[in-house]
Amino acid sequence: MYTLKTSASFDSAHFLKGYEGKCSNIHGHRWTVEIEVAREQLDTDGQCRGMIVDFSTLKSDLGELVDYLDHSLIIEEGSLKAKTMEALSEENFRIIQVDFRPTAEKFAKYFYDMMTNKGYRVARSTVYETPNNCATYSE
Repeated sequence: MYTLKTSASFDSAHFLKGYEGKCSNIHGHRWTVEIEVAREQLDTDGQCRGMIVDFSTLKSDLGELVDYLDHSLIIEEGSLKAKTMEALSEENFRIIQVDFRPTAEKFAKYFYDMMTNKGYRVARSTVYETPNNCATYSE
């Protein structure tokens, strides 16, 4: 089995509604996402001969996903009152609502699914919330 791994980072804020502890408050992270793709066979012809995939394509596709989340407040849908959302929008804050609690574990699955949907055979997706703490998803 051949594998490739690349990573990309983004900065964003989040909070965990219903959590008892520091993470219930809005705080930020420099998230790092590692994507590992795998194949049993390498391409046998063309520009990608001897490769799983071109690194530049893999990096670009992951980069699009992390760039979308960069410098935003990522919240779980329904976790803020409508009045709060309205006030933040009036201030032109960039808010991204997701349908999951924005934890490292759920982001690992999110990036796994997103890269799989782009056609990659993802072996594992790892998301670092801090340099020392990460979550990994694989099937």
